[in-house]
Amino acid sequence: MIRLNELQLPLDHTPAELRQAILERLKLSDADLLDFTVFKRSYDARKKNSVILFIYIIDLEVRDEAAVLARLANDLHVRPAPDTGYYPVGQAPAHLTERPLVVGFGPCGLFAALLLAQMGFKPIVLERGKEVRSRTKDTWALWRKKVLSPESNVQFGEGGAGLFSDGKLYSQIKDPKFYARKVMHEFVRAGAPEEILYVSKPHIGTFRLTGVVAAMREEIIALGGEVRFESKVTDLLIDDGQLEGVVLASGETLHSRHVVLALGHSSRDTFRMLHRQGVYIEAKPFAIGFRIEHPQGMIDQARLGKYAGHPELGAADYKLVHHAKNGRAVYSFCMCPGGTVVAATSEPGRVVTNGMSQYSRNERNANSGIVVGINPEQDFPGDPLAGVELQERLESRAYELGGSDYSAPGQLVGDFIRGVPSTEFGEVEPSYKPGVRLGDLAPSLPAYAIDAIREALPAFGKQIRGFDRHDAILTGIETRTSSPVRITRDNASLQSLNLRGLYPAGEGAGYAGGILSAGVDGIKVAEALAKAMLAEGNAQAAPLVRAAG
Repeated sequence: MIRLNELQLPLDHTPAELRQAILERLKLSDADLLDFTVFKRSYDARKKNSVILFIYIIDLEVRDEAAVLARLANDLHVRPAPDTGYYPVGQAPAHLTERPLVVGFGPCGLFAALLLAQMGFKPIVLERGKEVRSRTKDTWALWRKKVLSPESNVQFGEGGAGLFSDGKLYSQIKDPKFYARKVMHEFVRAGAPEEILYVSKPHIGTFRLTGVVAAMREEIIALGGEVRFESKVTDLLIDDGQLEGVVLASGETLHSRHVVLALGHSSRDTFRMLHRQGVYIEAKPFAIGFRIEHPQGMIDQARLGKYAGHPELGAADYKLVHHAKNGRAVYSFCMCPGGTVVAATSEPGRVVTNGMSQYSRNERNANSGIVVGINPEQDFPGDPLAGVELQERLESRAYELGGSDYSAPGQLVGDFIRGVPSTEFGEVEPSYKPGVRLGDLAPSLPAYAIDAIREALPAFGKQIRGFDRHDAILTGIETRTSSPVRITRDNASLQSLNLRGLYPAGEGAGYAGGILSAGVDGIKVAEALAKAMLAEGNAQAAPLVRAAG
């Protein structure tokens, strides 16, 4: 297999033209090109008003590969293709004396369970929320009827917080073992569009992702795994620094010495339980701010110029950062092209926002978080749960400012910059459901955050024309950008620093940020757990016993 890099073609090229470009670039006859696949396709829009080209990485098979590589040995863009396949670390023994537990069924728990099932370990998944279809109904009840289900919502349930988002599948993580490729292939096998394997910023979209997640659950079950919904873990069984099992809210006890803890970033009650049990936890950085909305057409024009609206490019996105005079970093977060702002609380009497897009990304507004970094060492040194408490205070205040009915407080960007309350909307209509109550957002965040965002918005307007337009909408508040804690683990074994058998993983544990990185972390932790069980020969492990009480 040969890899060809930096092959450029116009946006409107045909499949035949792609093949012809490969032949010309490598000076091959048509008969010599046996097959090819697109490994990656991206584009460079920095010169948006001149020419935007697709840039390809192609993997191909040819006759007499050695001769072709020798002929093009001096071409830096032609090399043997790396092996991007995934190879399991082992297979479970035929007669298991223990089944591992996976706590949480978001992207991290999903891939940890899937990998363990594929290796024959028959995991038991414990998810506090409901299966994806019921969860979707409960989530819509908050958006449409202002009825919150604390255990089944945007944060809790099958698919995790990533389910009600853009379904973004890109990350800045380093991936030398191609774990991310494994994640993508599993999504495609479960029904995701095949293009996610090669487009530069792949996404699935919420409604498509629900079916994908359900299909992956069925595979886990078919391989001998078990998925138990509405099964909230409320305590741990610990003996001399070794985890022995978990206790459920129902009172049931499950014994296992190998537990993947794949919590979401909103599992605050579980964080407190872990802290109470003495599991090592530390505060970590996160961010707070607002959601901002603009017309998607305005963003397309600013980012793509004359190519705005081109069907091959779709809705444009952006990524912005500003370092404020008060030392705070302000940046865009989880940008959702052609999407909506959604209610994302999981707790009564609190308001939280998030962004979501469907696969089509064809809603009228673009939205993004505009958030300010929080540094534990600077803002609340010494208390591992102080970040959780800050989030709770701010979300309760946002609930009050929104009218105490799950409506969100909002303000026009121009009024926010000038420091005056807003009284009526302009051209930009907010998409947040259940609704937006206009007023003054200054009381919703600490003064340092308000000052930094007021400084950043005009600076962003210099990068994207119209970003600081008067009638763009800010909706409060965005607090759950990432976990405010890290359940610290050993770098080698991936187990808790002070509790053997506990494998903290994913976003809630502070080791991921988004669907792709969470899935990758789930695979890594599943491998570590499997290696540990195989090294033990599974002979010393206690059998799994279910007992009420």
